[in-house]
Amino acid sequence: MQHDQLSTTFAALADPTRRAILERLAAGDATVGELAAPFNITMPAISKHLSVLERAGLITKSVDGQRRNCRITATPLKNATSWLNEYRRHWEANLDSLDSYLARIQGQETS
Repeated sequence: MQHDQLSTTFAALADPTRRAILERLAAGDATVGELAAPFNITMPAISKHLSVLERAGLITKSVDGQRRNCRITATPLKNATSWLNEYRRHWEANLDSLDSYLARIQGQETS
């Protein structure tokens, strides 16, 4: 089954370890070892998380001698945010309608 880019992005973001890795990378580039340090999991597990993030296009990895550096890539997050913003506008409009309805009902009760 082939997934679209948005599905791949959300699947990668579904895991708290991967979200924590992205949060760290938002502060700046880091090596694989630096990214692994705060987690109590094996290096192969960290590598799998990084591979998922890389396949989703959320990070890029480069090699500098013995160091494997990682960098966050913003485009998939921007696309996910744009998609979510469409729904945010929908819910805000519904909540505005609900506020108006409740104000009208409360006004009728006090009359």
